[in-house]
Amino acid sequence: GNVLVMNSRQEWLAKLDEAKRSGKVIVVDFTATWCGPCKAMAPIFVDLSKQFEQLIFVKVDVDALKANWSVQAMPTFIFIKDGKLLDKIVGANKSELQRKAAMYATGG
Repeated sequence: GNVLVMNSRQEWLAKLDEAKRSGKVIVVDFTATWCGPCKAMAPIFVDLSKQFEQLIFVKVDVDALKANWSVQAMPTFIFIKDGKLLDKIVGANKSELQRKAAMYATGG
C-alpha cells in the first residue's frame, strides 16, 4: 500500500510540512506493536491508502515516536490538514474510518 511508517520525529515533521505545502489531508494511524486491535486495523488502513491516493497515509508507533496529538488509546486515527486536527477516531472502528477517509478524499 501507500502507508508511510514514521520512524523519527524529523520524518514526522517533514511529512506534516509536505502535506501542508501540498494542501493534502494526512490520515495518521497511531499504533503499537502490542495492540491487538491495531493489528486487525492495519490491512484496512493499507486498503484505504490504495483506494484514496489523494490522502497521505502515515503510521506512527506511539512507543517509538511521541507525536503529541493527545493520543490516549490505540488505535487512534487522526485526520490533519494544514497542521490542524480535522477529525479523530478512537478505537478499531472500521466503518467510521472508511467513511471519513472517503469524505476527506472528496474534499469533505
